[in-house]
Amino acid sequence: MKVRLIIHDALAEAIRPFGAVDTSIVLERPREASHGDMSSPVAMSLAKQLRRNPIEIAEEIASRLSFDSGYVESVGVLKPGFINFRFAIDSLRENTLDVVTTTDQYGRSDAGGGRKVQVEYVSANPTGPLVIVSARAAAVGSVIVNALRFVGFDAHGEYYVNDYGNQVDKLGESLRYRLRERLNTLPAGAEIGDYPGSYLADVAAGVDAKLADQWAGGAGSASELGAHAAGELLVRIRKDLEAFGVRFDNFFQESSLHEGAIDEVLTKLVDSGNTYQKDGALFFKSSAFGDDKDRVIRKTDGATTYFLADVAYHADKYRRGFERAIELLGPDHHGHIPRMRAAMKVLGAADDWLDVIIVGWVRLMENGELISMSKRAGEFITMRELIDDVGADVAKYFFLMRRANSPLDFDLTLARKHSDENPVYYVQYAHARISSVTRFAREKGASWGRETVDLGLLTEEPERALMLHLLYFSHVVEGAAVSREPHRLTTYAQELATAFHQFYHECRIVSDDAALTSARLLLAEATMQVLRNTLDILGVSAPSSM
Repeated sequence: MKVRLIIHDALAEAIRPFGAVDTSIVLERPREASHGDMSSPVAMSLAKQLRRNPIEIAEEIASRLSFDSGYVESVGVLKPGFINFRFAIDSLRENTLDVVTTTDQYGRSDAGGGRKVQVEYVSANPTGPLVIVSARAAAVGSVIVNALRFVGFDAHGEYYVNDYGNQVDKLGESLRYRLRERLNTLPAGAEIGDYPGSYLADVAAGVDAKLADQWAGGAGSASELGAHAAGELLVRIRKDLEAFGVRFDNFFQESSLHEGAIDEVLTKLVDSGNTYQKDGALFFKSSAFGDDKDRVIRKTDGATTYFLADVAYHADKYRRGFERAIELLGPDHHGHIPRMRAAMKVLGAADDWLDVIIVGWVRLMENGELISMSKRAGEFITMRELIDDVGADVAKYFFLMRRANSPLDFDLTLARKHSDENPVYYVQYAHARISSVTRFAREKGASWGRETVDLGLLTEEPERALMLHLLYFSHVVEGAAVSREPHRLTTYAQELATAFHQFYHECRIVSDDAALTSARLLLAEATMQVLRNTLDILGVSAPSSM
């Protein structure tokens, strides 16, 4: 996006005489298209430092700006102090040629500078199948990883497997119940325990007959049975994630921390002077760092807490050299943030090392009515069931259409529609339509090589609007990556598809005018490429026919 860099550098030079410090130059798309193609609020940032009227500062900056006419057509100022730019159409044409030249590399950048970043997401306990909130986290986390890589970060996706502790023991007891149920040896009044879902009956059915008889008879500890069940469930979780198109660089098991890492981090916390004994328990002084209270890290019976294990896990991330740890958590984990940041600060991490995203609740809606679910009763819709119902592409896209921390009503009725009412099909259809048009054009003998095509023939407003949207792509991807907001990409995909459909209906692509046909076909091909690049980052397929 050459014109964006030109504007950024020109603004940097124009604000130099003000002598202000630490003034970042933000470039964004105006809310109203009539205000221009790109806007900067830099004058308002300066106004706070200089205690001057922002509109006066904006006008002064604008008067200093000078551009080659091939890149910026005009500069304007709007209250309360925005500096707005309209791109020259030649810059849009140049960018369109750049798309067809760079293809799947278009929009990539080295903004991340190769910085090593870890994204931990999903991390659901292996005590049952993944449910729809986990599916949403899978969609969001995978796109954050993809977007970060696209703009030059060394991003790694990781799943933290909670395969240790009370929940595993309880899972083991529930498995023993299912084994006895399988062998018709259930004692009178027996209760299934904390995991009543039918999925454990499937796990029990897969246990070797001899081992099943031993375990049902009381052999084997709860932790042994739990470890077996957790291992089997993790295999299924991994298969479901694969079906969803989500892959991780690493699955990190909590049990590995109990081989010395927890004791090591406990020693470091004690040596730091930020712990104390009370009523036989050991507390970490997290309230001194902004937490609402201090946290127990070793209980009165000498057992360490889950919080300490979690600190050890984050310390391991830090030891592995990640410059930033991004973590997606469920909506009931707000309290995790201040205490974990406190612990990591004591262990040497920067204040902003840990970046936590709270993923909002998901409600399934059908025909306008809420589908009731209860995980406690073992009655819930799994991620696999959702994939089988609406498909991975649709499920993923719907999860990504809203800001991650906002609650989401997932409209199953809409998701099942194979029409342009469905946002996913609307975008995919734009890609498929272009593929169809270009196939038809080739059959008619048309060609549109970048060396011979004359994009100067593209002068209609729908053509300009479409080229402008292509130019925005790198700006949108970088913004989505650094802000951890994948919904920006689905919004962009909808806008680009809309711009293409309008262009398609108002500007006949294949006509008797061979030169104009070639120019419009090249624009269509560039649009198809950017749609594909966007869908690739989203992990959604780009079909050539529908």
